[in-house]
Order: sequence, then C-alpha cells, then structure tokens
Amino acid sequence: MPVPPSSLTTIVDDSDPVLGELAEVPAAPAGLPECLAKVTDPRKRRGVRHSITAVVALALAATLAGAQSFVAIGEWVADAGDADLSALGIGHVLPCESTIRRCLQRLDRGVLNALIGAWMWLRTSHSEGRRIIALDGKSLRGARDAAGHLTHLLAALSQHTGTVLGQMTVGMKTNKIPVLTKLLDTMDIDDAVITADALHCQRGTAQYIVSRKAHYILTVKGNQRNLRKQLKALPWKLIRVLSTDREHSHGRTATRRLKVTEITAGIGFPGAVQVLQLTRKTRRHRGDRLHTEVVYAVTSLSSRDAPRGGAQGGL
Repeated sequence: MPVPPSSLTTIVDDSDPVLGELAEVPAAPAGLPECLAKVTDPRKRRGVRHSITAVVALALAATLAGAQSFVAIGEWVADAGDADLSALGIGHVLPCESTIRRCLQRLDRGVLNALIGAWMWLRTSHSEGRRIIALDGKSLRGARDAAGHLTHLLAALSQHTGTVLGQMTVGMKTNKIPVLTKLLDTMDIDDAVITADALHCQRGTAQYIVSRKAHYILTVKGNQRNLRKQLKALPWKLIRVLSTDREHSHGRTATRRLKVTEITAGIGFPGAVQVLQLTRKTRRHRGDRLHTEVVYAVTSLSSRDAPRGGAQGGL
C-alpha cells in the first residue's frame, strides 16, 4: 500500500546544532529532500529522466513501506498514487525497477550514509542535556559479498529513539574494535555518552573517547579478565542499590538492580571515575529456576554528570 505523502515530507524539527555541509539545509519539512539533493548523480546527464534525489526518495519510501528487494521497490513505485509520487518528485513517467537498481548500485554508499546519518543526528533528542549513542554490531540478512559472506555492520544509534546515526561496514579481515573509532570520527560527539559492549572495552578506545571530550559506559567481561577481577572485588555488599527495575512480558519476569560506586584508588583504566554493577534476575516461566547474571561496567561519568537511566541503559 502506498504511504501517504506526509510520511516522508513531514519531519520533526528541533534546535540541535547544525552539522557540516547540512548547515544550509532548510528546517522541516523540506530537510530530507534537500539532504538527498547533495548526493552526486553517478549517471551521465544525457537522457536522464528522473533526478537522483527522486530515485533515492522513492527507494526510501518503498523501504519504509516494507520493500526488501529491488523488485519490491519497483512494485511499490508502480502501485503508488499520484499524490505520493508527486510529493517525491516523480511525474507521469515512472522509473522502472532496472533504473532504480542501477542508480542505487552506482551511488557512493559512504556519502549517502554520511548525509542521512547527519540528517538523523539533527533530529534526535538529548537525555538531560546529553546525547547517548549506543554502538552495536549487526549482520544484514540477505546481503552477501561476492564470496558469499554476510555483510557485517557497526552502527551508532540514538539510545533514546533507536535511530541509526551512522554505520560502517566491518570487513571480513577486520574486527570491530578499530572500526568504532573510525565511525565516531564522522560525528561530533562532544559531551555525548558512548555506550558499547565488552568487545570495545579497550584502553585505547576509552582514551580516544575521552580525548574527543565525550564520556563512555563500557561493559567489562572476560576479555578484560584482570579488570573484571578488580571490579568484582569491590565491597558491593556495602554499596546501596541506586535503582531497581522490574519487567514482566511474554511470561518472563526480569528484575534489574543497579549499584554504582566512585573509584578512589583508581583501576588503571583511562578516564574511569565510576564502576557499575547490574544484577539481572530472570525467570522465563512460572516454576522455572531463577537465572542470575551480574554485569560490570566502567564509566567516565561522575555521579553529577550521569543522566538518569543512562547508565542502566548502557548495560
């Protein structure tokens, strides 16, 4: 079913600082088309019937409507109403599936990703004055390279909305650790809070984040055995519970209990000033055994700086 024109052309505007080349992009609702207009058309000018902006906008609208292939995008375009097509910059002559496919395959993916990521960055909110960015890896279903390997991405998401602010491909012969800093290099992370899983709990990564005047919350597990041993040895029984969260859904009951303590003697981890302990107790079905998991994390946020709920959300 065609989506109504308002689904793409009505955008929530805010007062976030303007980023780089998007400084002249108008406020919503015209922001997204103007952003897409900055994508370079890879085709020769002669014989072009549809602008690259319109073709990319069509692909975005079709994807939002559930299309997962070039054929599905072409079918969505064929079924779309005149009002929807007009709002996306298409006249009476529709681009066929092969035209859309060739255009998208020849685009500079890095430039398109950076532009859309920056546009989304301007329209995500802060939590108590700070933007919280979660780094997470994922594999794309159905997307494989020439050798048949799955495509792996490292994505930066707004923790508040789940919006993808940027992403970068992780090569087969590359791990995610150096990709994290390369991805953050494309963003203004000043005073933001970066959360990541245990893989990224590296001294070099922490030093990089602090040097960019940002903060981190990094989970500590077996890959940092000595650090985890230090954190586990802290007098947690004497530390009061900061917050307790209970959740019941799909027959599963989960309780999360968070404790936080400041570090006085230091643990040799760059910028760390607090340690977190999150205890998860889960019972999947009535009568099942209670499963308990204890997770530790380090953060460069002081007790005065930490956003409410941000610490627990990062674990």
